[in-house]
Amino acid sequence: MATTEPTTVTAERTAALRELLPPVTRRRTRIGLVAGGLGTYWPQFPDLLPQLQESSAYVADRFRQLDAEVTDVGFISDAAEGAVAAEQLRRADCDLIVLFLTTYLTSSMVLPIAQRSHTPVLVIDLQPSERMDHASFDTGAWLAYCGQCPVPEVGNVFRRAGIPFRSVSGWLRQESAWRRIEQWVRAARVRAALRHARHGLMGHLYPGMLDVSTDLTLLPATFGSHVEVLEFDDLRQRVERVSEAETRERTALARRIFAVDDSVVDEDLAWGATVSVALDRLVEDFGLDTLAYYHRGLDGELHERLGAGMILGASLLTARGVPAAGEYELRTSLAQLATQSIGAGGSFTEIQALDFEDGVVEMGHDGPAHLAVSARDPLLRGLGVYHGKRGWGVSVEFDVQHGPVTLLGLGQDADGSLSFITSEGSVVPGPLLAIGNTTSRVDFGRDPGEWVDAWSATGVGHHWSLALGHHSADFRAAASLLGIEHRAV
Repeated sequence: MATTEPTTVTAERTAALRELLPPVTRRRTRIGLVAGGLGTYWPQFPDLLPQLQESSAYVADRFRQLDAEVTDVGFISDAAEGAVAAEQLRRADCDLIVLFLTTYLTSSMVLPIAQRSHTPVLVIDLQPSERMDHASFDTGAWLAYCGQCPVPEVGNVFRRAGIPFRSVSGWLRQESAWRRIEQWVRAARVRAALRHARHGLMGHLYPGMLDVSTDLTLLPATFGSHVEVLEFDDLRQRVERVSEAETRERTALARRIFAVDDSVVDEDLAWGATVSVALDRLVEDFGLDTLAYYHRGLDGELHERLGAGMILGASLLTARGVPAAGEYELRTSLAQLATQSIGAGGSFTEIQALDFEDGVVEMGHDGPAHLAVSARDPLLRGLGVYHGKRGWGVSVEFDVQHGPVTLLGLGQDADGSLSFITSEGSVVPGPLLAIGNTTSRVDFGRDPGEWVDAWSATGVGHHWSLALGHHSADFRAAASLLGIEHRAV
């Protein structure tokens, strides 16, 4: 593949992608919001409550602008009202609950909200402005700036109650504080995506890949998600029902989205298109949010041909928002869903080689790829041999967009617990292999051999999701909401 600087993704390819089945619609992230202060103050300082309610309205409006479904249960002034709010938020089944401490309140007012909802809680305390006007302020005016006062109290009580504590302190229109708050909302998107996901697992483990093996019970136990175990016969049956017209239509679409190399055999492209149509139906019929697959096959029999024909359709599915991963990589398909949920894409990736002269790690993978991370129109290349696998057909090849990237892997430890593992780097230009793989040259700002040692020591498997932008902080926050460990390299 050429090594010139990447070009902007073409409008034609964007339009062609939109002609595919509409992007998958998922449940919106649900944010619960409650504001509060100590009701004892209201008769003492009549102007205080209206001022705090005005701040609460501003906060609610900011949350509604964050592409989330907001359940605002209003303003609480005592423990009884806190209990009512707790029940409302419990029924709302939120992905994150935000407690806005507008002034001092007692911890008894908010503890039931955290206890009864069984939902992660974020405490925010945003005073009206950068500082008080000390010369003119009386006690009532000061109390509007006293939201920080109960934060240590709430933190202490949450710890004693075994509830994880998170907080953002700042002032009402402080954009740096809102960026921190928005990070928690992005983390809630990850939690929502994994909590409600249906993960398709089709075929069997690639023989000998022990790191890929995943405890299927652990995923619903950790995240609440569902694993749908599929057979390749589920795909075969749907392939048999694809019409010639549907194959021609999907082939034409592929030619609009991809540059087609001369190595591509028409019959192989048609087969990939047929499998692609069947994959769409498989995903729709089983309500899948991700798909991981592998089948070894033998001597060109039908199931081998199905496995070899998956790359085109799996890449198009990933572009629609249903991440697909080969080699039965269930955990990596979850990592791809996590990176995709915050709008960062996420392509199936492993280490390919190290370039010690340029100080970069070369990484990528054969098989399905995320078109959103491509630097230019992706290429379909015909392969007579899939290295390490049986079968033949078309494969996707492109250079990842140059600039910041984040790796996210999902590790599993000796005790069975899952963890988010991240590393941030930058994709830089340089020579790339032209072998039908997604490829990238990632600079982690250190000796590439040392990076490999540190990355491997985390317990990450040999596959992960490569996403655009730097997002380790987002996934650290998401790990907190999910109740799992986060490790960064």
